[in-house]
Amino acid sequence: MKSELFASLPDIVFAERDAAVIEREIISGYEQAFEAQYGESRTLYPGDPVRLFLETVAFVIVHQRYLIDRAAKQNLLAYAEGEYLDHLGALLGVTRLPARPAVTTLRFSISAPQEQVVLIPAGTRATPGGGEIIFATVRDAEISSGEISAEAEAECTAVGSAGNGYLPGQISGAVDVLPWQSSVANTTESSGGSDAEDDENYRERIQMAPESFTTAGPRGAYEYHARTAHQDIVDVAVVGPPDIPPGEVEIYPLMRGGELPTQDILDLVASTCGADDVRPLTDLVRVLAPVPVEYDVDVAYWIGRDRVTQARAIQAAVEEAVDGWVLWQRSKIGRDILPSQLVRLMMAAGARRVEVRSPTYREIGGSGLAVARVPVRVVYWGLEDA
Repeated sequence: MKSELFASLPDIVFAERDAAVIEREIISGYEQAFEAQYGESRTLYPGDPVRLFLETVAFVIVHQRYLIDRAAKQNLLAYAEGEYLDHLGALLGVTRLPARPAVTTLRFSISAPQEQVVLIPAGTRATPGGGEIIFATVRDAEISSGEISAEAEAECTAVGSAGNGYLPGQISGAVDVLPWQSSVANTTESSGGSDAEDDENYRERIQMAPESFTTAGPRGAYEYHARTAHQDIVDVAVVGPPDIPPGEVEIYPLMRGGELPTQDILDLVASTCGADDVRPLTDLVRVLAPVPVEYDVDVAYWIGRDRVTQARAIQAAVEEAVDGWVLWQRSKIGRDILPSQLVRLMMAAGARRVEVRSPTYREIGGSGLAVARVPVRVVYWGLEDA
């Protein structure tokens, strides 16, 4: 995902890398030098031993040109990758977000109320089964006297996305059994696990970093700090006056793949953007999930008869184009529903004619998120003469 700024920049070539051009320059240079030295022309035909040697030299030079061009581009934010991008980020004090474990809330229950407090020590573990995925409490918790349960925050012992997606009640196997314990179960869906931040998301944050240099509370600063909360946040909408009362700020984060944030992610963004060194003293910050705006997808298409031999491939490409459009619509908060974009993608995939019955153009704006209802209806109506 490239920002609009990067997409509008022209491509830069620091060193010619076209093998044919470089080979032609070397051979032509040799022929010119030979004529200047000996006063007679010489043409290096294919198979000439000198030409074969120069072609070998050209191969080495092409490889060096590639390295020169790539090394120069690694100094530019639009091209930098991996460790080179890390060094550019360091210039602005922006570090790549490390891999994170999934988090959830575990409820520990005992068989009967006790007179004394029952301690749930940090590190107490539970599993959804199989023993491969384990969640451990991150701090001490207590079941108070006279109570039969208490909740504790827990995180997966392995970083990455493997611990995501366990619904309430699925993490119910006790690894460490407490005195009088009768059960353990998660009360929230496990979420938030992610691999280390990828280059594109990191590149976007580096570009946004100057927004964070002010403490005056501009929209860009809140967007930057919200995206630093988790590497799977790909878009942020910030709403303030005049849409809401003065002194109030609403932040709407969106996750990778157009997914809505869980409560754990919302809490994480709230703690990040509400920190004393981030939030202006007079701001009341609320972090909310984007508001889904649902719509139906019902489209029909035809394929030109002259492309009958490609019909199966075109059908698959059209289905992929529709899926891509649905994802594109929900990949940015406030993006208007654009059926014309759907038609463009379907025709680029090979459809001759497209009929969009639903949706129609609709403005979203604000904190809305265009979400297609299931099922998505895509009907192939056959071949027609071009």
